[in-house]
Amino acid sequence: MPAVVIVGGFFGDEGKGKIVSYIGLKDKVHTAVRGGVGPNAGHTVIYQGKTYKLRMLPSAIIGENTRLMLGAGVLVNPSVLLDEVDKYDVWSRTMVDQMACIIEEKHLSADKSGHLKEMIGTTGTGTGPANADRVLRIAKLAKDEPRLKGLIGDVAEEVNKVVDSRKRLLVEGTQGTFLSLYHGTYPYVTSKDVTASAICSDVGLGPKKVDEVVMVCKSYVTRVGAGPMEGEMSLEDAQKKGWQEFGTVTGRPRRAAPFSIKLAKRAAMLNSATSIAITKFDILFPETANETDYAKLPAHAKRFVEEIEGEIGIPVTLIGTGAEVDSTIDRRRN
Repeated sequence: MPAVVIVGGFFGDEGKGKIVSYIGLKDKVHTAVRGGVGPNAGHTVIYQGKTYKLRMLPSAIIGENTRLMLGAGVLVNPSVLLDEVDKYDVWSRTMVDQMACIIEEKHLSADKSGHLKEMIGTTGTGTGPANADRVLRIAKLAKDEPRLKGLIGDVAEEVNKVVDSRKRLLVEGTQGTFLSLYHGTYPYVTSKDVTASAICSDVGLGPKKVDEVVMVCKSYVTRVGAGPMEGEMSLEDAQKKGWQEFGTVTGRPRRAAPFSIKLAKRAAMLNSATSIAITKFDILFPETANETDYAKLPAHAKRFVEEIEGEIGIPVTLIGTGAEVDSTIDRRRN
């Protein structure tokens, strides 16, 4: 630290929200800023029995003194954002970059039908059509949206001030590496790049100011929507293992496959990952539920971690052992 980027290592749904919220709280992060696409990605945070379901605000929301920002690269649905700001009463610490673009009603309508919906199973949240308008230079900017008055600022300038003053900055990515428009399983991808480099570009942070890139991988692989997924299991087998999940935004069932060293290794390369966070460890190894001490893990669970470290060549520093934020093994200081 002070600048840490969190990025997904698979197809999204890796549990980035839990990792962002844990680091944000544990490290007393000054500012958390979101890059990525828009409200087509959902993050769930469970802290002290309260569940936060977020589509726009950074997952570090549980840190009462943490500033929450959306970078210029993010597409903003004002209704979704304002609902979250109101619900969690974070008006005083929220900022939207003036150059972010707005998802309008026409984008929502376009995204709920058509060939993309049928071919790849888009989320219907308007992000693809809004990004298309952005590329065509006809999108509406956040600074021109009356509903966002009072939230607009220069996020790029602010995040650079945070880093230059040696305060802690957390940069939150969305989706996962293999949903990247450039590096993913095209055409079954999202509408922009979502690797660490792109996330930094979204918020206006240059590469020399990044200290760490934490790649989040679930202990098994899941994917929502169409597209290739090596090792995919049948729905019945996924249910037997307790791996069946549903998308936070769409509610659609997630397809499942065993952990992929092949994908994780490539994702680490594409993102210049410095460490790995593994989530849903307790689903793969139920006996580890809510454990916070690595030394107390059974030998076969430790072996799983050590094999990942050996194959990919970077340390596994955080292990999620339960839904709650505090159900985390933190090996960063060991």
